[in-house]
Amino acid sequence: MSGRPKAELVLSESEREQLKALTMRRKTAQALALRARIVLACADGMDNRIVATRQRVSQQTVCKWRARFVADRLDGLLDAPRPECSVTRASTQ
Repeated sequence: MSGRPKAELVLSESEREQLKALTMRRKTAQALALRARIVLACADGMDNRIVATRQRVSQQTVCKWRARFVADRLDGLLDAPRPECSVTRASTQ
């Protein structure tokens, strides 16, 4: 194993089942399904480089979702809330 050390990614049986379900459901957003496939592959012990190649994403993408899953578990795979626009328009009434 080369590169920076990675946080160990261990799934509970429940998490593994939920991630597999996300990858198989037709109504799951494709971005979320991809994130689930990345996490499952990392949990199976694959190197980030191999996961990136197989999923056709960058290594940075694999690192990002691996780290977010380790930190926040399943909730980490959801899109982060986007900041609200702070510009207000003057009322023309």
